[in-house]
Amino acid sequence: MGSTRPGRNGEAVAKWVYDHASKRADASFELLDLHDYHLPLFDEGLPAFRQYQHDHTRTWSEKIDGFDGYVFVTPEYNHGVPGALKNAIDYLYQEWNNKAAAFVSYGHEGGARAVEHFRATMVELQIATVRGQVMFRFETDFENWTNFRPSSRHEEALAGQLDQLVTWSRALRTVRDQSVQ
Repeated sequence: MGSTRPGRNGEAVAKWVYDHASKRADASFELLDLHDYHLPLFDEGLPAFRQYQHDHTRTWSEKIDGFDGYVFVTPEYNHGVPGALKNAIDYLYQEWNNKAAAFVSYGHEGGARAVEHFRATMVELQIATVRGQVMFRFETDFENWTNFRPSSRHEEALAGQLDQLVTWSRALRTVRDQSVQ
């Protein structure tokens, strides 16, 4: 979940994604909430070298390092990703390398501009992003702009996106294994 703000719509969206993803037999999924990690404004000196000074960073590093891929659920704030999400991403470097990512976004334009912005960050972190994207619009997928009521058409898009994510995550595991040797 990429937003930590009170009253966020992302919790319902992330749970929808998780409920559908957890039915799959080809991968296991876990729902992470940035709110639970209490990451202050970036306060590490050498993240690229995994030289962490703070327990909150070590906890975050251990959690992120254990995954082969990610589904980022993000709102669009001012044409970009929320500051809390960008901050959390910036805490780490090697933990993200040679993994895959998918995006589920929401906002006035479906969060498309946030994901566009986010993809550039992923390139720098050596994360392969899948083409598929699931986008929810406030005008059509939320009742009264707050109650998440997604159209059933999004289920097929999510399934295709998760297919891509699982395939790329598995392929990149080989790259990670070779780089460790």
